[in-house]
Parts: sequence; structure tokens; C-alpha cells
Amino acid sequence: MNLKGKVVVVTGSSDGIGKQVALKLANEGVLLALVARDEDRLKEVKNKCLELGSSKVESYSCDVSDKDKVKETINKILVDFNTVDILLNIAGVWQELNKLEDISDEEIDSVININLKGVIYVTKQLLKYFKERDEEAIILNVSSRSGVTTQEGQSIYTASKWGVTGFTEVLKTDLKNSKIRVATLHQGGTNTNLFSKTGEHFNQDKFIKPEDLADVIVFMLSRPPQIWLHDVRVEY
Repeated sequence: MNLKGKVVVVTGSSDGIGKQVALKLANEGVLLALVARDEDRLKEVKNKCLELGSSKVESYSCDVSDKDKVKETINKILVDFNTVDILLNIAGVWQELNKLEDISDEEIDSVININLKGVIYVTKQLLKYFKERDEEAIILNVSSRSGVTTQEGQSIYTASKWGVTGFTEVLKTDLKNSKIRVATLHQGGTNTNLFSKTGEHFNQDKFIKPEDLADVIVFMLSRPPQIWLHDVRVEY
């Protein structure tokens, strides 16, 4: 897809992978709808994207685990931009490495609600529009290496990411005869604030840089229709 002038919704765009993707896309002349919970950091990213050359950037404070707020936000984006071409589901949270019995109910709810339900809620709202529009569109869900493998102490995080993987695979099947392309990115450990709870469990010096993952995502999005990288895994 030729990205220049396309409208892209990026969840989790106030920091980490989402922020770096937004900055890379701004360089490509993309119009950006930035979605995240932190309104102040979102505005900073918005201003930087405008400086980099995007002709239109709007920010929307939204918790993707709140389905009513998601519906309101997507509707507002469609009014503000009049269209959407690409959805990037990047918003996510980490889980403290722990045995299941030691993980609080609050953390279980937070991880499942944001990592899995958030992807479902946002996708559901935009999918209705994509089908009605009946033009080329892309849905890219950023999962994790934990969405295809297992790691000790990550029961809830892994469950959420395997859920994203399964959800995306079924979505591909459901939409195989449509103009909507669906993909998953499975990345290894990435050097973002998401992993601030890992402590001594991982050597973050070896982690993937979010800027490098942003390059991968832009490459995936910019392939022509006859070449589609639908399931990409990036390791460090």
C-alpha cells in the first residue's frame, strides 16, 4: 500500500513501539489518529509528528479496555478524518513475572482487558466501517513472542497474547475474500517502559529497539497488495 495520505489509527501511541511507529509514519506523509490513555504524552507525540511532516495528526485519550469509550473514540476519528485506512493495535501492558496463585485479580483483569479485549473492541468498531467502505484496508495486531511460545511466570500475559494470535488468525479466515488484509507481529523483548517490571529477569541491553520494530511495521504496511507479510516474527 502506498502510505502517503493514508489515515492510520495507532493505539498505544504515547510511548514505546506505538510512539516510534507514529513518528516513522509521519515521515511517510501519513495522517495519524493517535490513541492512548496518557493525554499529555499523546500531545507531545502529536506535535513531533506534525514537525516531521504529517499534514494532520489528532490525539484521543482512550482506555482501549473500555468498550464504550472505544466506540466513542472511533466514531470521533471517523468524523474528524472522514475515513480510516489502517488500524495498528499496539496498546499493551506487561505482567509481573509470578506464579499464577501470586498474581492479583486486579492484574489479571488489567492484562486481559487491555491486551486482548482492547484489541477486540477497537477492531470490532473499525471492522464495521471497513466492510461498509469496501476498499483496501489493513489491520495489524502487535502481539508478542509470548503469543506463540511460553515463558515461566507469564501465565496471564501469555494467555492474553495467545488470545490475540488466535483472534487474528480467525479474523484472517473470516476476511479472506474481502479487501481487508490482516497481520500479526510477534516480537521478542523490546526495550520500552513496558518491561520496567522485569528487573533482573531479563538483560534489556539485548532487547530489540522500538525504532527497529517501527521500521518492520512500516515495511509490512507498504508492501503492494500482491505481497502480504501476514505473520512476522522478530527476535533479538
